[in-house]
Amino acid sequence: MAKRDYYEVLAVTKAASAQEIKSAYRKLAQKYHPDRNPGDAEAEEKFKEAAEAYAVLSDTDKRTRYDHYGHQGVSGVGAGGFDPSIFADFSDILGDFFGLGGNRRGGGPGGMTRGADLRYDLTLSFEEAAFGTDTVLRIPRLETCGKCSGSGSANGAAPTACTACGGRGQVRFTQGFFTVARTCPQCNGEGRVITDPCTECRGEGRVEKERSTSVKIPAGVDNGSRLRLTGEGEHGRHGGPPGDLYIVLQVRPHLRFRRDGSTVLSRVSITYPQAVLGTNIEVETLRGTAPLEIPPGTSHGRDFRLRSQGIDRLDSSGRGDHVVTVQVEIPSPKELSDEEVQLLRRLAEIGGHPVKEERRVLDKVKNFFG
Repeated sequence: MAKRDYYEVLAVTKAASAQEIKSAYRKLAQKYHPDRNPGDAEAEEKFKEAAEAYAVLSDTDKRTRYDHYGHQGVSGVGAGGFDPSIFADFSDILGDFFGLGGNRRGGGPGGMTRGADLRYDLTLSFEEAAFGTDTVLRIPRLETCGKCSGSGSANGAAPTACTACGGRGQVRFTQGFFTVARTCPQCNGEGRVITDPCTECRGEGRVEKERSTSVKIPAGVDNGSRLRLTGEGEHGRHGGPPGDLYIVLQVRPHLRFRRDGSTVLSRVSITYPQAVLGTNIEVETLRGTAPLEIPPGTSHGRDFRLRSQGIDRLDSSGRGDHVVTVQVEIPSPKELSDEEVQLLRRLAEIGGHPVKEERRVLDKVKNFFG
């Protein structure tokens, strides 16, 4: 039976990148893995077919020969039957799906690992986010043990090689027709064992401490902004580099202001006569009061822009504006004096705009008694 085209097997084009080829293989490996399809001969064949295609297309030289000469150009792979040895290099891919790759926390023999990154959620006021602020955070983290200097050994003696894995940190075993590596359960992947652990850190080489960290919050941050403090995360194990501290910001809402990026938004109320005839008022901004001229004939909902009265931009490209939206107040008749009501009626009469007739006191009494 003729072999299928390797690109067709993985369902990728000939222009596919190495990452696209790897992703395509991972999907097929997950779908057709024998452990997920016990007793299914067809699934096993498709799994082998996908692995064979990946073995060729993931190798630059083999892929070049295959592109030029087809299956004959890579006859050493899969020729005359399936070659199980091609699975020897797939543990990093298959382990993600089936737990065969092991826990790599040990970072290989020696156990040196980078410290974990930490996250701190910090809530700011609207003004603190707009203008920036300085604060001090208290961060609990794992730091190098002072008693053993991070070695984990009580007497300073060097760790001994793990007898289970021979110091490699991994043990290999055969599952079905391919070989995989798994983290050594005796040394947890470190490849070494401490015979006399430190009493302070119990052999871990790190202890939990709370550290005070000064942080400068720049002007212009907003909800969801992240600050990264390099090297302020947990200390690495056995001399490994420290992780980073990520500060995620949340901003409390303001009673009068809202924001759209670097633009501050607010509202101001004016009366109907002010809207018709115009006026000059003072409006509140983040930076104090500012004069605002309302021209005659201003309609409800009109926006006025106060230049450079907003929030500094994080990229240092200047400052945003403050946009004021005018709201024309419509009072209730109960809030008006008799004189004001009569003036409004006279205004409506002059303009030819009919309004509801005023009910006289005698009519009200008649209606009350039926």
